[in-house]
Amino acid sequence: MHPLVNILLQPVIAALMLVVALALWELGTAAGERLLALPRLVAAGDAAEVERLGRRRIQRVDVITRIGPMLGLMGTLIPLGPGLAALGRGELDILATAMSVAFDTTVLGLLAGIVGFVLGRARRLWYERALEHIEAAAPAGERA
Repeated sequence: MHPLVNILLQPVIAALMLVVALALWELGTAAGERLLALPRLVAAGDAAEVERLGRRRIQRVDVITRIGPMLGLMGTLIPLGPGLAALGRGELDILATAMSVAFDTTVLGLLAGIVGFVLGRARRLWYERALEHIEAAAPAGERA
């Protein structure tokens, strides 16, 4: 079983790097969304479009929030087996490398999770406020 688990380390690290890149991409997207896209949507008064877009963007960061820490944990646990085996043989350099990989993947996974969590909360607030502004601006006969 150990060889199979060890094979997973490189794909886990690659997936973790992808999730971190997506989290950083979402930070940039959120800045443009907050400063440009949401004010335009509110001005257009299209509540259905605001709901659709908000739901989609919140779901994206929710995935990052969940997947990032999971991949970080996998990247932590996978190298610990060989690292502990190396400790038993007195090979401290292998243990040091394994521990570095373990800690680095933990930090990156948590970073992605934090970014996703903060963006998710912020986007929920932004879209709720946008919908409130659209509703407040709608004529009394059009309000639900």
